[in-house]
Amino acid sequence: QVQLVESGGGLVQPGGSLRLSCTASGIIFSGYTINWYRQAPGKQRELVASIITGGMTNYADSVKGRFTISRDNDKNTVYLQMNSLKPEDTAVYYCNADQFFRGTRFNYWGQGTQVTVSS
Repeated sequence: QVQLVESGGGLVQPGGSLRLSCTASGIIFSGYTINWYRQAPGKQRELVASIITGGMTNYADSVKGRFTISRDNDKNTVYLQMNSLKPEDTAVYYCNADQFFRGTRFNYWGQGTQVTVSS
């Protein structure tokens, strides 16, 4: 079965850094676009960053210049390096794997990891 497992969340002070990891199993990882979403209490889930199969990346305006997404296909893992964290980055962060193949969409989610930015 498909599993996406996030790790690396925690409590950090404003201005600090965290690196989230998402490790996948049960899929041909290199064929998927990997997205990081986040959801803060009382808010809708929002797309934070994406990395496609070829390595091109895309970021929400709110995190550009502070967050970096990368992937290691040999380890079936995507990373989200988060620097200069702000209290408004506090949310549950979710990893998502997405692929459209031969007319069928394959879409999977991890369980989420909590990131709290507070002094």
